[in-house]
Amino acid sequence: MFPQVFVLSSQGDRLVYKDFRGDGGSDLVGTFYRRVTALPGAQAPLFRGPDGLHFAHVRHAGLYFVATLLPGASPFLAVEFLARLVTLLRDYCGALDEQTVGLNFALIYEVLDELLDYGYVQTTRPEVLKNFIQMEPLVSQHFSLLDLSTVGLFGADTQQSKVAPSSAATRPVLPLRGEQGARPEVFLDVVERLSVVIAANGTPMKTDVQGEIRLKSFFPGCSEMRIGLTEEFCVGKAELRGYGTAVRVDECSFHSSVKLEEFERGRILRVNPSQGELALMQYQLADDIPSALPFRLFPTINHDASGRLQVYLKLRCDLPTKSHAVNVCLHLPVPKASLSLAQELSSPEQAATLQSSTKSIEWVVPRVQGGSQLSALFKLEVPGPSRAVLRELGPVSLSFEVPAHTCSGLQIRFLRFTGTQPNLPFRWVRYVTHSKSYVIRLNTG
Repeated sequence: MFPQVFVLSSQGDRLVYKDFRGDGGSDLVGTFYRRVTALPGAQAPLFRGPDGLHFAHVRHAGLYFVATLLPGASPFLAVEFLARLVTLLRDYCGALDEQTVGLNFALIYEVLDELLDYGYVQTTRPEVLKNFIQMEPLVSQHFSLLDLSTVGLFGADTQQSKVAPSSAATRPVLPLRGEQGARPEVFLDVVERLSVVIAANGTPMKTDVQGEIRLKSFFPGCSEMRIGLTEEFCVGKAELRGYGTAVRVDECSFHSSVKLEEFERGRILRVNPSQGELALMQYQLADDIPSALPFRLFPTINHDASGRLQVYLKLRCDLPTKSHAVNVCLHLPVPKASLSLAQELSSPEQAATLQSSTKSIEWVVPRVQGGSQLSALFKLEVPGPSRAVLRELGPVSLSFEVPAHTCSGLQIRFLRFTGTQPNLPFRWVRYVTHSKSYVIRLNTG
């Protein structure tokens, strides 16, 4: 049972608040935000609130989706419910952010009324809910063909993009009543999140890939779908398949709706997808990635007694020459006593700023081609740099996105429908790698 459900912005502004029992305190939202912001970075999704209540929350696109729990309620059920709520709202509203929630608050209240009765969950199935939801979603930003040069996969800003992306990342899955004739589409996304820790001498200390195969269907009357994975795909080190280079993962799990009768023999997944978004398969690979890490950093640090600290960074992209990374951002913590920053960057499209609130340098590069390298020279004014002050420098953290690339090497061989289809949907397969945590330590010796 969930007496209250609400949605907050990253600044704590109340966007949606639903009290199903009428006994929520006046400062319930403020109490949650004060406590969640006081927790460390890797906080658990559940913590104790006032008057015996507990708060369960999930974060998505900077928003807090929160439910309160009475004593004895299952915290796992609360987190699962909130995750399904996020998926449902994405199905109805498309890209889910603060602007979209503000435009569709009436629709979100209607969805909550159908999901919960006096705080008890009734259903979370989109095919059931769409029979009762009457509000039409308002899409905050429509896809435009007028500016293809700056849009990349999943809406990532790029330069000189040669591929026109689909609007599937931002438009609702469930069709509007005026769009019954829209063309049916099915998107299969292979998404990998990369976590890396690199020592000061350049040796990888930790490498972890968390991936999933996610299906997004805009096709309401879909028959059974057959998805063929790489034939050399194997789970664990003992298993070896095919004659090519093995694509190995340590472990994998499947959604309950996936049929695995042909998986062992032919690496084929079978599923009858409903309209909406579904994670078909999740997998993990640690410490044995077949491809090279996307980025290597070569730092040089010099300082003198006059208070000048020079940091020279050479960033090398080890992706294949036909691949590229977008939205690359390097974050470098600097000594708290730093007064000013001068910079020399290797290309004009780059930008770097000294963030006074966090005392860190942010070096932003819109696009990096595989096989290329960039450089930056940062000159800091630090009064009396000592060995203790220099220890405040680093470590470096990188964030980036690599479209059309997977670190594990997993590929989709085919995507087919069985039986006869009166209106065969358009089928798309997309690959992308995100940096979940990419940390490079520095030797400030």
